[in-house]
Amino acid sequence: MLIREIQIKDNEAIKKIIQNSLESLGLAIPGSAYFDPQLSHLQQYYSGLAQANYWIVEHEGQVVGGVGIAPFNEQAKICELQKLYLSPQAQGLGLANQLMETALAFAQKHYNYCYLETMHELVAACRLYEKFDFTLLAEPLEGSEHSAMDAWYLKHLNN
Repeated sequence: MLIREIQIKDNEAIKKIIQNSLESLGLAIPGSAYFDPQLSHLQQYYSGLAQANYWIVEHEGQVVGGVGIAPFNEQAKICELQKLYLSPQAQGLGLANQLMETALAFAQKHYNYCYLETMHELVAACRLYEKFDFTLLAEPLEGSEHSAMDAWYLKHLNN
């Protein structure tokens, strides 16, 4: 298992993982990451942002998932944890925990808070976020782009 920064060659593989995951959950809908305009070129998107990154996890030489950190509200020093997805064969191996640790270690260097958007029905994801001390919010933060989401979390990064 290897966690590394995304490379251009990873764009298509991670796009398929994200879209296949959303399709399997019935979430290939407007207002979800499925239609994000940057989905076809995540490496270029994240490398073009200040204080942002996207990490790929490889297992047995295959891209099996990833996670990103990007600015959300720079004045308030809030980043957003984005696009944490694993292929079905990579689930249950502890890789989501390792991706979260990688992303949050990066976020702590640059931000005071980390925000994320998900859905209540994604119970395993919600449990993961709560394990990492994210607090469920009553409503999205201003500037939220994924209107289909119904669960919003915020974590104080203790800078």
